[in-house]
Amino acid sequence: MLSRSVQLLSKPRNLVLASTSALALTYVATSSSSRPFHLSTASMSNKHNFPLKLSEGEWRAKLSPEQFRVLREQGTERAGTGEYDQHFAGKGVYECAGCGTPLYTADMKFKSGCGWPAFFDAIPGAIKENVDRSWGMERVEIVCANCGGHQGHVFKGEGYDTPTDARHCVNSISLRFNPKSELKYQGPGKNKA
Repeated sequence: MLSRSVQLLSKPRNLVLASTSALALTYVATSSSSRPFHLSTASMSNKHNFPLKLSEGEWRAKLSPEQFRVLREQGTERAGTGEYDQHFAGKGVYECAGCGTPLYTADMKFKSGCGWPAFFDAIPGAIKENVDRSWGMERVEIVCANCGGHQGHVFKGEGYDTPTDARHCVNSISLRFNPKSELKYQGPGKNKA
């Protein structure tokens, strides 16, 4: 058993998945009131100037409590529990649940096995990146470029057989799916919403 574990962890992609799973378990085991790295909507909005500006009260009225926790307070849903983790459609667009901005086309989604929806690219201009130093490590947070809603994190160089070798690890609750869109992936930097 131990040799199998060592063998699995010898590949960079497997090590990243194991690290991601360990981080998720740590997060789930920690209640929101005791999280030492909890960030508020105010700290998020200082990183970028977003076109859609709503007060905290307006966001609370618009979103469910869980959507507010994830989108506005940079929370994370438990791995494997999200509506879109195993959702694979032939066409359509995943939009920001906070403002409706198209973020990912259906054909950008792939099976990563990480427990959250994974996309290898985003619609150009739809996502902004922030350095996230929470949880004692440095990661790249991804947010909606229109409203600043926390989507998740992007990881690069994990060895996935995708056009970009990037994994946008996104919370399902940060998304809503629009099956009517005909937009398709056209290559890095070529899609327009």
